[in-house]
Amino acid sequence: MSSLTQEWESFKAPPAKELAPAPKVGEKAPVHPNLTLPSDKPTVIVFLRHCGCPFAEKTFKNLTALSAQHEDVHFVAVSHSSPEATERWVVQVGGNWEVQVIVDYERELYAQWGLGVSNTWHVLSPLTLYKTLRLGKDENIWNRPTESGSRWQTSGAFAVGKDGVVTWARPAASADEIPDLVAALASLGVKAKPKPKPEPRTDGFL
Repeated sequence: MSSLTQEWESFKAPPAKELAPAPKVGEKAPVHPNLTLPSDKPTVIVFLRHCGCPFAEKTFKNLTALSAQHEDVHFVAVSHSSPEATERWVVQVGGNWEVQVIVDYERELYAQWGLGVSNTWHVLSPLTLYKTLRLGKDENIWNRPTESGSRWQTSGAFAVGKDGVVTWARPAASADEIPDLVAALASLGVKAKPKPKPEPRTDGFL
């Protein structure tokens, strides 16, 4: 499939899924065989937009940086792009470090956590387009080719305690939203450590 065709495919709305309500603080996290939460450490979960999205890249880099600093926390990134596209993208953006990467191609986990298909304003508002430009100019994080996935799938982030109870929940209100993962850690009673950023691992995750 050509790059132009792949980009066009990413603008097609994916099939609608039956959504569960997004879990709220104080509620038990959803249970699914593809997303097992450990009972010996808390978890921070990020549901990414499509691989290629600059806001997904910025969020993933924030997640991986924290994962190298906090061995006492389980970090998860969920992608709805294909396994092959996700693998290539993870390597391109610097590796997964200590983050568990889960591919949810059918978007079952997204739906279970209340993350559905967005609207045009969510993706293409003037503010979102401006922030896309600013992220590129300020941090050199630009759109990458979208090999797989949909631009209309919403993202989100959650923190879950060792007891399986949600302590922090942030379904994205717009495509440009980058979750405050330090706040996610704080909800778990974990303070972010100001350690130097280690050299990235680029071995992927498969």
